[in-house]
Amino acid sequence: MKTVKFYTLGCKVNLYETEAIKNLFKNEGFLPTDSEVADIYVINTCTVTAAGDKKSRQIIHRAKRNNPDGIVAVIGCYAQVSADEIQKISDVDIIVGTAEKSKVVDFVKQFCGEKINALHELDDVRFEEMSSGMQQRTRAMLKIQDGCENFCSYCIIPYARGRLRSRSIKSSVLEAESLAAKGFTEVVLVGIHLSSYGKRNNLSLIDVIKEICNVEGIIRVRIGSLEPKIITKSFVRELSALKKVCPSFHISMQSGCDETLKRMNRKYTVAEYLNALALLREYFPNCAVSTDVMVGFPGESDIEFEKTIETINKAQFSQMHVFAYSRRKGTPADTMKNQIDDATKAKRSKELIALGESLRKNYLEKFIGKRLTVLFETTTQGFTDNYIRVVTKEKAPIGSYQDVIIETCNNNTCIGKIAEEKNR
Repeated sequence: MKTVKFYTLGCKVNLYETEAIKNLFKNEGFLPTDSEVADIYVINTCTVTAAGDKKSRQIIHRAKRNNPDGIVAVIGCYAQVSADEIQKISDVDIIVGTAEKSKVVDFVKQFCGEKINALHELDDVRFEEMSSGMQQRTRAMLKIQDGCENFCSYCIIPYARGRLRSRSIKSSVLEAESLAAKGFTEVVLVGIHLSSYGKRNNLSLIDVIKEICNVEGIIRVRIGSLEPKIITKSFVRELSALKKVCPSFHISMQSGCDETLKRMNRKYTVAEYLNALALLREYFPNCAVSTDVMVGFPGESDIEFEKTIETINKAQFSQMHVFAYSRRKGTPADTMKNQIDDATKAKRSKELIALGESLRKNYLEKFIGKRLTVLFETTTQGFTDNYIRVVTKEKAPIGSYQDVIIETCNNNTCIGKIAEEKNR
């Protein structure tokens, strides 16, 4: 039986797709392995940053060093965007972009020593349906959307993932039912630009969320990253009526300064962003709101950076992902004037990370003394519906929902005691 080693770089969608591809290999008689020495290597790449490209190349070369006779298949965004570069790497045997990733198992079976280039243009690709149980024993991802047409000035993803496309509601519900039958009680809806779900089919994200919430056996429905423009009063009101929806939202911000947002080609203002958060908190009191913040975008002055800090303090996020702007060839931002030096980026990153940690601490401490329901992923820890990691001294069955009294908080974790009366 031939062994397959999988590597995944990048986002949750890539994680989902890798797990789905792993299942396809299993069905064809291959054996997934954690060993660095394997017969086949499948590398699901990311190209959001130059660092991601570099890491992908390092993994490619390492795989071939570990087994010179092994088959190396490179798939995903880096392969799609930098096809010529990948083609020149002698260690690569099979190239598949972001379309038809599921066919990589067929290409491996066909491989006879000659390099296979299976890249496709992304002008008219359909949603590729793949089923995945993901890694967690209690929580599964469900990919319902692909592609992006926002064309933010710093982002290469529209060129890597192509046009908007969505999974049908029927197919989405069928996979949710399949996941429930396998024992998963929480699903996470993911996509490249989730807010645009159904745009080409006269549907909206709320339509598919409603149907998945009706699936028997699914107790929690968690929503992936959203854009602020989708957070309207009608959307939030309908969402709040769905009791299975988790009060945990990731609303991408990128910058808290209108001037910077305009150069980024982000299609909202700071006022609109803060209004979206206010709407969420009106209908979901104490909900978690996390975000992404970019520092060092071309032209970001000290004054613009201070405006971002001011916005963050108003927003009171539960968690922030801070990252420095990375130049991407082929994007408008790459040729913009006033590129920010690395030292300034590092200084600003450090300042925002410290602010984010303070906000996270403030958010967690609000729940000391409160009774929260936890889905246990191990015998002593799990997550609340608003995505707080909780650790207990007592043990609970994996996959069970238990009420926990929060006693203290430490870093990104709350510590508590299981209540005597079990929730479920």
